[in-house]
Amino acid sequence: MADWWFGQYTSALVCRVPESTASQPSSNGSTKGHVNVEQARGEWEKFTGTLRRLGAGVLELSPEEECPQGPFVSDCAVVCEGTALVTRPGGDRRKEVEVIRKVLEQDLKLDIVQMLDDNATLHGQDVLFTGKEFFVGLTWFTNQAGARALADAFPDYRVSSINVPNEVEHLGDLCGVAGPNLLAVGKSKAAKMVLKEMELMGEFDYEILSLPDDLATDCLYINGTILHCTKEEFPDSYKVFETVTDYHRVAVANRELRKVGGALSRLALLIPLTKTK
Repeated sequence: MADWWFGQYTSALVCRVPESTASQPSSNGSTKGHVNVEQARGEWEKFTGTLRRLGAGVLELSPEEECPQGPFVSDCAVVCEGTALVTRPGGDRRKEVEVIRKVLEQDLKLDIVQMLDDNATLHGQDVLFTGKEFFVGLTWFTNQAGARALADAFPDYRVSSINVPNEVEHLGDLCGVAGPNLLAVGKSKAAKMVLKEMELMGEFDYEILSLPDDLATDCLYINGTILHCTKEEFPDSYKVFETVTDYHRVAVANRELRKVGGALSRLALLIPLTKTK
């Protein structure tokens, strides 16, 4: 059993969608994403409304046109036990990272840890926290020095580095946490390789929710409810989510931002309840 506090969140930091998001490359990097910004904003509003209904206090950042990836707030920090590790997600995102650092420190009163190794890189979408341990995907965006920085920031938890195939951007593109002791994992060759390594390197055993679509593994477990893909986006994976009866479920549309890599889990930096010692 996971600790009772896992998945209990008091706050969620989010950022509104700027017009410049439409100019982002598609998730495979080959073309423009052709994002319908108005539709993306509508989906974002419904997502943040769901967070509020589930009891999270939502803090909204204003959009900055020079920061097209601004809505992907969870790239920029890892939060656990009242501490926030400020990451280095790559690219020219220093302004986003600094804004989020200030909010975490000044508004949410978290202890801030900076990455001291100049060579370290760490992207929030490469970090998977199960409530018991961390898995860190080694990708183009995250290296072993970044994984060590995470381990130093949260010494009470085991941190296991996982090799992610080069054709995949992030660990979070292949798997996600669907609940206490429950991992959602895709069925692709890459996802199966990653799962095998996680089972080998991890300290604990987990139930596996096997999904036909890798991208459908992008889900959130928050305050007793799983937020997951809609039937229209991933009908086969949606059917699998319907088999989960231990928790409440809410299907959340994220069709537009997903075109530019905007996974649902990237759209909110969730601030967890700090467990009592």
